[in-house]
Amino acid sequence: MPTSGSGRRSTSAARDRALLVELDFGAGAAAERLSELKALASSAGADIADVVTARRARPDPALFAGRGKVAEIATRRAGARADLVIFDHALSGVQQRNLERELDCRVVDRVSLILDIFAQRARSAEGKLQVELAQLKHQSTRLVRGWTHLERQKGGIGLRGPGETQLETDRRLIGIRVKLLNDRLDKLGRQRETRARARRRAEVRNVALVGYTNAGKSTLFNRLTGASVYAADQLFATLDTTLRRWHLPGADAVVLSDTVGFIRDLPHDLVAAFRATLKEAVDADLLLHVVDASHPDRDAQVAAVDAVLAEIGAAAVPRILLLNKCDAAALESGVERDEYGKIRAVRLSALTGAGVPELAAALAERFPRGARELPRQAATA
Repeated sequence: MPTSGSGRRSTSAARDRALLVELDFGAGAAAERLSELKALASSAGADIADVVTARRARPDPALFAGRGKVAEIATRRAGARADLVIFDHALSGVQQRNLERELDCRVVDRVSLILDIFAQRARSAEGKLQVELAQLKHQSTRLVRGWTHLERQKGGIGLRGPGETQLETDRRLIGIRVKLLNDRLDKLGRQRETRARARRRAEVRNVALVGYTNAGKSTLFNRLTGASVYAADQLFATLDTTLRRWHLPGADAVVLSDTVGFIRDLPHDLVAAFRATLKEAVDADLLLHVVDASHPDRDAQVAAVDAVLAEIGAAAVPRILLLNKCDAAALESGVERDEYGKIRAVRLSALTGAGVPELAAALAERFPRGARELPRQAATA
């Protein structure tokens, strides 16, 4: 979906009417995926005009959904007067172009939809740079030869001689901008690393909240630290990492960070662009993996978060599972231990505060005051 140059949609603009397409290729949990797509579309500012679902063995190389299904989508779109069609899948540039020709409207895939939401939510300078970088990298794979009538290589009167095609110019300009953004983000990353080294020298424990989007991380962060980070019942409510001291009786000094939420099939370009922000998780002494215990697809959400943590190099960081919203899931708050007596999970409610004292005790047990070991980075070197 288009956004303004600032990365925010104009509040006066009419909301898009979207037709959603969910294709089941046998991966399962189709209902949960469709529910998530609806939430993503709403978060991006779209009104849902209609939904088309289908089962296929594999994607069609040219039209993704197959010619017959695309014809049905075109009819349904016209009937619902939808402005655009959103696919809950990653489309190739060729597929997207072919679909727009057949459907006579904008076509947005899952990657572009998530990037659009991030563009709307980014508030800090670093967050905006990261989103723009991801968008440019995604856009560079979708440049098409829309200006072939001006290609000098084809010759003709007034077109002979050296020079770039518009496609080459677009690619060069995007490349220049990508390099500039990377340089700026590298500088911010070095500043972030300097602050992290200072915390390590001060023997402060770094604990990061990670989890699926809308699992309740920001609400829990506010509960634990007394902060007032924006928290809402929507996907990707906050993107910028926030750090606060978390005062725990009987424990080493702790700095808690609230990181961006993850989601299934998170775009790789977005993960790469947010590498400096996500480094808070990579360098943490402990990860608190917040899970919506009441969600019907929570196991798949846990797996999606684990996949992103592996992608950014945080798979080996110790973690405790936090089963949030235990009140909604009808679970009793408390601590779960493994066969060795080590705390593996805490059942709690960020909303009511149930289970928070048990979490604080778990952290004091993990990081008792005065018993600090060598930093994890040095110990594993």
